Amino acid sequence: MNNKLENALNRLNTILPLKKNQDKCSPEIKEVHQQMLRSFVTKGRILTREEMALWVDDVPEAINVLSQYDMVTFSESGEPVGAYPCTMMAREHKVHVNGHQIHAMCALDALAIAPMFGETTQITSQCRVTDTPVKIEMSGETVLNLAEVQGVHVGIAWSAATAGSCCADSLCLEMNFLCDGETAVKWLANDPDNREIFTLQEAVAFATRFFVPLLS
Repeated sequence: MNNKLENALNRLNTILPLKKNQDKCSPEIKEVHQQMLRSFVTKGRILTREEMALWVDDVPEAINVLSQYDMVTFSESGEPVGAYPCTMMAREHKVHVNGHQIHAMCALDALAIAPMFGETTQITSQCRVTDTPVKIEMSGETVLNLAEVQGVHVGIAWSAATAGSCCADSLCLEMNFLCDGETAVKWLANDPDNREIFTLQEAVAFATRFFVPLLS
Protein backbone atom coordinates (compact mmCIF):
# COMPACT_ATOMS: atom_id res chain seq x y z
CA MET A 1 0.00 0.00 0.00
CA ASN A 2 1.39 3.39 -1.00
CA ASN A 3 1.97 6.26 1.41
CA LYS A 4 -1.16 8.11 0.30
CA LEU A 5 -3.41 5.18 1.18
CA GLU A 6 -1.49 4.38 4.35
CA ASN A 7 -1.90 7.98 5.53
CA ALA A 8 -5.60 8.02 4.62
CA LEU A 9 -6.18 4.72 6.40
CA ASN A 10 -4.47 6.02 9.53
CA ARG A 11 -6.48 9.23 9.34
CA LEU A 12 -9.80 7.42 9.06
CA ASN A 13 -8.86 4.98 11.81
CA THR A 14 -8.16 7.97 14.06
CA ILE A 15 -11.61 9.43 13.33
CA LEU A 16 -13.53 6.14 13.31
CA PRO A 17 -11.44 3.33 14.87
CA LEU A 18 -13.89 0.55 14.03
CA LYS A 19 -11.49 -2.40 14.19
CA LYS A 20 -9.78 -1.09 17.32
CA ASN A 21 -13.13 -0.62 19.04
CA GLN A 22 -14.40 -3.99 17.87
CA ASP A 23 -11.34 -5.62 19.43
CA LYS A 24 -12.17 -3.92 22.74
CA CYS A 25 -15.55 -5.67 22.82
CA SER A 26 -16.26 -8.96 24.51
CA PRO A 27 -16.27 -11.97 22.14
CA GLU A 28 -20.07 -12.05 22.41
CA ILE A 29 -20.52 -8.42 21.39
CA LYS A 30 -17.93 -8.75 18.62
CA GLU A 31 -19.88 -11.74 17.28
CA VAL A 32 -23.22 -9.91 17.29
CA HIS A 33 -21.58 -6.97 15.51
CA GLN A 34 -20.31 -9.29 12.79
CA GLN A 35 -23.74 -10.90 12.53
CA MET A 36 -25.31 -7.46 12.14
CA LEU A 37 -22.92 -6.75 9.28
CA ARG A 38 -23.64 -10.08 7.56
CA SER A 39 -27.38 -9.60 7.99
CA PHE A 40 -27.38 -6.80 5.43
CA VAL A 41 -26.20 -9.25 2.78
CA THR A 42 -28.19 -12.31 3.89
CA LYS A 43 -31.46 -10.55 4.84
CA GLY A 44 -31.15 -7.15 3.16
CA ARG A 45 -31.42 -5.44 6.55
CA ILE A 46 -29.75 -5.21 9.94
CA LEU A 47 -30.66 -7.51 12.83
CA THR A 48 -33.52 -6.39 15.07
CA ARG A 49 -33.19 -6.14 18.85
CA GLU A 50 -35.03 -9.46 19.11
CA GLU A 51 -32.58 -11.10 16.72
CA MET A 52 -29.63 -9.64 18.63
CA ALA A 53 -30.87 -11.65 21.63
CA LEU A 54 -29.94 -14.82 19.76
CA TRP A 55 -26.29 -13.79 20.01
CA VAL A 56 -25.97 -11.87 23.28
CA ASP A 57 -27.47 -12.40 26.74
CA ASP A 58 -27.69 -8.71 27.58
CA VAL A 59 -29.07 -6.79 24.60
CA PRO A 60 -29.23 -3.37 26.33
CA GLU A 61 -25.56 -3.68 27.32
CA ALA A 62 -24.60 -4.69 23.78
CA ILE A 63 -26.51 -1.72 22.39
CA ASN A 64 -24.79 0.60 24.85
CA VAL A 65 -21.33 -0.64 23.84
CA LEU A 66 -22.02 -0.64 20.09
CA SER A 67 -23.48 2.86 20.29
CA GLN A 68 -20.72 4.23 22.54
CA TYR A 69 -18.06 2.96 20.15
CA ASP A 70 -20.00 4.25 17.09
CA MET A 71 -19.99 0.77 15.59
CA VAL A 72 -23.77 0.61 15.10
CA THR A 73 -26.28 3.41 14.67
CA PHE A 74 -29.73 3.31 16.25
CA SER A 75 -33.09 4.97 15.75
CA GLU A 76 -34.66 7.18 18.40
CA SER A 77 -36.66 4.16 19.54
CA GLY A 78 -33.46 2.16 20.04
CA GLU A 79 -33.73 -0.12 17.01
CA PRO A 80 -30.52 -0.83 15.07
CA VAL A 81 -30.46 0.97 11.73
CA GLY A 82 -26.86 0.88 10.53
CA ALA A 83 -23.51 -0.82 10.89
CA TYR A 84 -20.70 0.70 8.83
CA PRO A 85 -20.60 0.34 5.83
CA CYS A 86 -24.37 -0.35 5.55
CA THR A 87 -27.49 1.44 6.70
CA MET A 88 -31.26 1.11 6.62
CA MET A 89 -31.49 4.89 6.20
CA ALA A 90 -31.96 6.20 2.67
CA ARG A 91 -28.66 7.45 1.28
CA GLU A 92 -27.61 8.39 -2.25
CA HIS A 93 -25.44 5.27 -2.51
CA LYS A 94 -27.54 2.18 -3.28
CA VAL A 95 -25.96 -1.26 -3.47
CA HIS A 96 -27.60 -4.32 -4.99
CA VAL A 97 -26.17 -7.47 -3.40
CA ASN A 98 -27.39 -11.07 -3.08
CA GLY A 99 -30.83 -10.13 -4.38
CA HIS A 100 -31.22 -7.24 -1.94
CA GLN A 101 -30.98 -3.48 -2.38
CA ILE A 102 -29.32 -1.83 0.58
CA HIS A 103 -27.79 1.57 1.24
CA ALA A 104 -24.19 2.43 2.02
CA MET A 105 -23.36 5.26 4.40
CA CYS A 106 -20.95 6.87 1.93
CA ALA A 107 -19.16 6.33 -1.37
CA LEU A 108 -16.19 4.62 0.26
CA ASP A 109 -18.56 2.33 2.16
CA ALA A 110 -20.36 1.37 -1.04
CA LEU A 111 -17.07 0.16 -2.51
CA ALA A 112 -16.36 -1.96 0.59
CA ILE A 113 -19.34 -4.30 0.42
CA ALA A 114 -18.18 -6.55 -2.44
CA PRO A 115 -14.70 -7.19 -0.99
CA MET A 116 -16.00 -7.56 2.57
CA PHE A 117 -18.40 -10.33 1.73
CA GLY A 118 -16.82 -11.76 -1.42
CA GLU A 119 -19.98 -10.86 -3.31
CA THR A 120 -20.93 -9.31 -6.63
CA THR A 121 -22.46 -5.86 -6.22
CA GLN A 122 -23.99 -3.16 -8.37
CA ILE A 123 -23.55 0.34 -6.95
CA THR A 124 -25.87 3.11 -8.08
CA SER A 125 -25.04 6.64 -7.00
CA GLN A 126 -24.31 10.06 -8.48
CA CYS A 127 -21.59 12.65 -8.73
CA ARG A 128 -21.84 15.11 -5.86
CA VAL A 129 -20.93 18.02 -8.14
CA THR A 130 -22.74 17.33 -11.42
CA ASP A 131 -25.43 14.79 -10.41
CA THR A 132 -24.15 12.56 -13.21
CA PRO A 133 -25.21 8.96 -12.51
CA VAL A 134 -22.44 6.66 -11.26
CA LYS A 135 -22.92 2.92 -11.73
CA ILE A 136 -20.16 0.55 -10.61
CA GLU A 137 -20.21 -3.23 -10.83
CA MET A 138 -17.87 -5.18 -8.57
CA SER A 139 -16.90 -8.74 -7.74
CA GLY A 140 -14.78 -8.80 -4.62
CA GLU A 141 -12.11 -6.14 -5.13
CA THR A 142 -12.47 -6.19 -8.92
CA VAL A 143 -14.38 -3.45 -10.75
CA LEU A 144 -16.13 -5.35 -13.52
CA ASN A 145 -17.03 -2.33 -15.67
CA LEU A 146 -13.76 -0.46 -15.18
CA ALA A 147 -13.64 0.76 -18.78
CA GLU A 148 -16.90 2.63 -18.19
CA VAL A 149 -16.04 4.11 -14.80
CA GLN A 150 -12.26 4.40 -14.70
CA GLY A 151 -12.51 8.20 -14.50
CA VAL A 152 -14.66 8.09 -11.36
CA HIS A 153 -13.03 9.41 -8.18
CA VAL A 154 -13.98 9.44 -4.52
CA GLY A 155 -13.67 12.74 -2.67
CA ILE A 156 -13.37 13.06 1.09
CA ALA A 157 -13.87 16.34 2.95
CA TRP A 158 -11.98 15.43 6.11
CA SER A 159 -13.07 18.61 7.89
CA ALA A 160 -16.62 17.23 8.05
CA ALA A 161 -15.58 14.96 10.91
CA THR A 162 -16.87 16.44 14.15
CA ALA A 163 -15.58 15.46 17.57
CA GLY A 164 -18.24 13.68 19.58
CA SER A 165 -20.53 13.30 16.57
CA CYS A 166 -21.63 10.04 15.00
CA CYS A 167 -19.54 9.57 11.87
CA ALA A 168 -22.63 8.46 9.93
CA ASP A 169 -24.07 11.94 10.39
CA SER A 170 -20.89 13.92 9.77
CA LEU A 171 -17.92 12.64 7.76
CA CYS A 172 -19.94 10.02 5.89
CA LEU A 173 -22.06 12.77 4.36
CA GLU A 174 -18.94 14.23 2.74
CA MET A 175 -17.37 11.09 1.25
CA ASN A 176 -18.70 11.21 -2.28
CA PHE A 177 -18.35 10.02 -5.85
CA LEU A 178 -17.02 12.48 -8.43
CA CYS A 179 -17.75 11.62 -12.04
CA ASP A 180 -14.34 12.22 -13.62
CA GLY A 181 -10.83 13.49 -13.01
CA GLU A 182 -11.51 17.05 -14.12
CA THR A 183 -14.49 17.36 -11.78
CA ALA A 184 -12.46 15.82 -8.97
CA VAL A 185 -9.59 18.27 -9.40
CA LYS A 186 -11.98 21.24 -9.41
CA TRP A 187 -13.74 19.92 -6.29
CA LEU A 188 -10.38 19.51 -4.56
CA ALA A 189 -9.28 23.03 -5.52
CA ASN A 190 -12.21 24.55 -3.64
CA ASP A 191 -10.71 23.47 -0.31
CA PRO A 192 -7.33 21.77 -0.85
CA ASP A 193 -6.35 21.91 2.82
CA ASN A 194 -9.32 19.84 3.95
CA ARG A 195 -10.21 17.72 0.94
CA GLU A 196 -8.62 14.69 -0.69
CA ILE A 197 -9.40 12.75 -3.85
CA PHE A 198 -8.79 9.12 -4.75
CA THR A 199 -8.99 7.31 -8.06
CA LEU A 200 -11.59 4.56 -8.12
CA GLN A 201 -8.99 1.82 -7.72
CA GLU A 202 -7.30 3.69 -4.87
CA ALA A 203 -10.68 4.02 -3.18
CA VAL A 204 -11.43 0.31 -3.58
CA ALA A 205 -8.09 -0.55 -1.97
CA PHE A 206 -8.73 1.96 0.82
CA ALA A 207 -12.22 0.61 1.51
CA THR A 208 -11.00 -2.97 1.47
CA ARG A 209 -8.19 -2.36 3.96
CA PHE A 210 -10.49 -0.46 6.31
CA PHE A 211 -13.52 -2.72 6.34
CA VAL A 212 -12.50 -6.32 5.60
CA PRO A 213 -10.74 -6.78 8.98
CA LEU A 214 -14.08 -6.28 10.74
CA LEU A 215 -15.15 -9.79 9.72
CA SER A 216 -12.03 -11.55 11.00
